[in-house]
Amino acid sequence: MKHNTRNKFSSCYALSFPVRKWSLEIAMGDGNSIRTLKEFSIPDYILVPGTEIRSVSHVPACPVIVFINTKSGGQLGGELLVTYSSLLNQNQVYDLGVNAPDKVLHQLYANIEKLKHNGDNFAAEIQNRLRIIVAGGDGTASWLLGVVSDLKLSHPPPIATVPLGTGNNLPFAFGWGKKNPTTDLQSVASFLNHVKAAKEMKIDSWHIIMRMKASSKEGSCDPIAPLELPHAMHAFNRVSSSDKLNLEGYHTYRGGFWNYFSMGMDAQVSYAFHSERKLHPEKFKNQLYNQSAYLKLGCTQGWFLSSLFQSSRNIAQLTKVKIMKRQGQWEDLHIPSSIRSIVCLNLPSFSGGLNPWGKPNRKKSIYRDLTLPFVDDGLFEVVGFRDAWHGLVLLAPNGHGTRLAQASKIRFEFHKGATDCTFMRIDGEPWKQPLPQDDDAVVVEISHHGQVSMLATPLCRSKSMHDPSSNSTDHEDDSSDDEDDSSEERRKFGAAETFKYPEGVDLSRLS
Repeated sequence: MKHNTRNKFSSCYALSFPVRKWSLEIAMGDGNSIRTLKEFSIPDYILVPGTEIRSVSHVPACPVIVFINTKSGGQLGGELLVTYSSLLNQNQVYDLGVNAPDKVLHQLYANIEKLKHNGDNFAAEIQNRLRIIVAGGDGTASWLLGVVSDLKLSHPPPIATVPLGTGNNLPFAFGWGKKNPTTDLQSVASFLNHVKAAKEMKIDSWHIIMRMKASSKEGSCDPIAPLELPHAMHAFNRVSSSDKLNLEGYHTYRGGFWNYFSMGMDAQVSYAFHSERKLHPEKFKNQLYNQSAYLKLGCTQGWFLSSLFQSSRNIAQLTKVKIMKRQGQWEDLHIPSSIRSIVCLNLPSFSGGLNPWGKPNRKKSIYRDLTLPFVDDGLFEVVGFRDAWHGLVLLAPNGHGTRLAQASKIRFEFHKGATDCTFMRIDGEPWKQPLPQDDDAVVVEISHHGQVSMLATPLCRSKSMHDPSSNSTDHEDDSSDDEDDSSEERRKFGAAETFKYPEGVDLSRLS
């Protein structure tokens, strides 16, 4: 399935393709450019079913498939599409606004399996060495992670992320940075070399089930996203009547995340920001404007003065929370009455790269039955925040939120009485969740759902439980308590990039 990125951009970038070889030699610095790019290139007969099979003598060391969200990063997404198409076979580079990744990868792997069945050893090598590059915000990256998970491959391709969003929490967690990249040939060629050198790291996947009783008022508790339901990464979709998760008399939604699930005031601000951006996309063209707009919304929504706003309910008023530690029993989780935002964190990167869990004192951790946070240990960290001032503490060297628990499962039960709705988000995708108006309940449950592979650079902040250096690099540098007090440092108001919204995706629904 060809996608004609050349045709789409030829009118705007007519000089990009005729001067390809000359440009590459400038980018790479010598005449070895073509040989170097062969290490990343995939021939057409692998990518496009039905293409004439030709003998290939060189097996690329790092064959890549590139997905780019051209709506991310202002104009940067479109510029990256042109640059990658210039450097690689254009059939390796996909515009997510035109090509859904699930269809692309299903076609690619079906073709590879057919070629392998016919004795093509080169196709087998491409499959074994394949790596995916995704350029976009956190929602885009999570979308691809969900698609790869659904393929259920014996050796799924690891994923590298190019930070094109606002928060860029996922790229930052694995050492790819959080600032939007430059798009020239030399920078992209350098990024490709980093992808080639990157190591694979397994991370936990988390499954979400949300269930509410079907009432006479159809869809009364169905989730409401800005203008439409969130769907870009693996977000909530109502399960079919044939799905084993479906229960008669209930509406059931399923979703997944890899970085975080959050609920409360931070998600409310994110929802307001996301809604405003969908209504006026022309205003949100760069990170600086996005961050200033987010700060303004944080003030108007009451995130800095949450105790004065009636709409700002604390978590304990909204829901009963139960957790399961590894394969144990369900137990109640005590939420301090001042907590207005709760985060279930899988990676040490939230709100633009900040770490809400911090580095707990080892003696206190043992006393509270806590372990070092790893991204592949089957546990997530549960952290609470009182307001945005509390979040600003993360900017301090030893700052952290209120550490509530580590768990393998968590369940939120919402009943009538507290308020008519709350706000939630997963990996940057916010939605407004109506709550019961009668005796029914809304239940949200998070549980472990396998693992996926990421690509990590030497600057990676995430830690693996299988890496011996992980235990030696987490020092006991936390001298503050985990209790809910108001004596933590309140830093200057202008520093409030905390809880800024990670770029989402609004492109095409997953099948």
